[in-house]
Amino acid sequence: MTESVQPALNYVSKTDMVVALIRELIITGELPAGKQLRQRDLAARFHVSQTPVREAMRRLESEGLVVGDAHRGFTVVEADSGSTEENFQIRAALESLGAALAAPKIDEAGIARLTDLNERMRGLAENDPLYPELNREFHFTLYEYSHSPLLLSLMRLLWQALHGGPRVNRSHAESISQHELIIDALRRGDTEGARKVTYEHIMGALPLG
Repeated sequence: MTESVQPALNYVSKTDMVVALIRELIITGELPAGKQLRQRDLAARFHVSQTPVREAMRRLESEGLVVGDAHRGFTVVEADSGSTEENFQIRAALESLGAALAAPKIDEAGIARLTDLNERMRGLAENDPLYPELNREFHFTLYEYSHSPLLLSLMRLLWQALHGGPRVNRSHAESISQHELIIDALRRGDTEGARKVTYEHIMGALPLG
């Protein structure tokens, strides 16, 4: 008799969970630059012991999101925010590269995920607080499909430097239409097309003056 084989479940360690939670709080600005991170408080907040928190701090330090000090412990890194135009240029260069890398790699599930996020944004009012969260998820989904850990780390640092994400100078409807162009290029596997429309999407939001 043939024994049935049960599929292996994806295991997420407590350290992985804490890393993801703290990273999200830093990127969104809920844990601001310069904030001292007390391991005991974080352990209580996430209902874990201090061991996974300590391991998470070391990993986040390697990503450049926190900095450790022998006396103060760990604090959220105070990134130089730079000029607005410079930040947009850096983001456009990195994100257009990410789109080009993602174009030949993204699968149907990735396209469906981006499309769903874009459609959810379409139904929101201009001032809906959910919009920035969905927009961030859209862009980080794109970064993830580049399959480049280095690019993903750089984008986390950049969004953290922008204190919760970039501020743009256009309507949500315009952004959503441009997202559709990015999705179409990715669906076709068009490397240069994805690079071009993504670069224009980022730089087109640069505030005038």
